[in-house]
Amino acid sequence: MSMKWYVLYVQSRKEKKVANMLQDMQIEVYCPVIKEIRQWSDRKRTIETPLFKSYVFVRLNDKERQTVFGVPGVVRYLFWLGKPAVVRDEEINTIKNWLEDEDVEEITLSKLIPGDELYIKNGILKDHKAIIQEVGKKRMRLVIPGLGVVLNAKIKDVV
Repeated sequence: MSMKWYVLYVQSRKEKKVANMLQDMQIEVYCPVIKEIRQWSDRKRTIETPLFKSYVFVRLNDKERQTVFGVPGVVRYLFWLGKPAVVRDEEINTIKNWLEDEDVEEITLSKLIPGDELYIKNGILKDHKAIIQEVGKKRMRLVIPGLGVVLNAKIKDVV
């Protein structure tokens, strides 16, 4: 049986803790994080926050899906069209590449709005299998259909 990436819905603010516990169980897990600067009254601090709030990706065989429920904080699997949401390897790799790309300055997340025309027009992901829409001169949109979300990124220099 082939391994697939599934999307786990977890308790709020428990994403990294759940990911660490799943790793300890020898389960392949991906919890993408971004760095944010938080301002307090007396100081600024850079912290890592999950890119997808309340979501963690796990790569499992279909038969192993129940094992994740032994981890505190795991709520359920995300479903899409009546079946557990499956994210393609290419989509996970695209997220990883974007987060590692030094040209990506800022990333925000919004819900997928029906009717958006999505396409890859230019840039480092030209002709890539992911679905991308150019929003402006310095913005690109990466669509992750399996999750029903749109990932927006501000780019330093678009060629």
